[in-house]
Amino acid sequence: MDNKGVNLPSSVMPRKFLKRYLPDSHEMRKHPHLQRFGKRLHDPNLWHLNRRSISGAVAVGLFSALIPLPGQMFIAAALAILFRINLPASVILIWITNPLTIPPIFYATYRLGSWLLQRPPTDIKFELSLQALTEMSHIWEPLFLGSLVTGLVAALLGFALTRLLWRLHIISRMQKRMQRSRRR
Repeated sequence: MDNKGVNLPSSVMPRKFLKRYLPDSHEMRKHPHLQRFGKRLHDPNLWHLNRRSISGAVAVGLFSALIPLPGQMFIAAALAILFRINLPASVILIWITNPLTIPPIFYATYRLGSWLLQRPPTDIKFELSLQALTEMSHIWEPLFLGSLVTGLVAALLGFALTRLLWRLHIISRMQKRMQRSRRR
């Protein structure tokens, strides 16, 4: 029930759309990396498709995607289990950062971190060498800080936008339903 006293039936939620793109819960439970979470994978909240679960998954997925650490999928899964939100959506959303998007995203977060730390950005050549590893030791702080700030902002905006869009979708469906019932 929303704050205006209108019951919003679960049938008006955009579940069909999400079910089309999210993996099956039984298949995900069998994944070897997820097996580490044991019985926690059987929590029904991890598989629900509702406004709370999906908006939380968007927040966790965006946050995890923007953290420059290996194992982003594991981080997203752990946070989804911790907050009891939709696990598949959380894990899928980390693919916002992929081999094509990582360079511009992490460059921007590095620049933001440099600005926040009031350090001039360093020119770095991304190559596999001892010198590149030495240069990475100079950029990890601004990169991580910028990524953390960007991840938190993206998570908050993603959460709020998902809640808003979900609610607008529900309101639209309810209005259409009321119009149909008035015509009868």
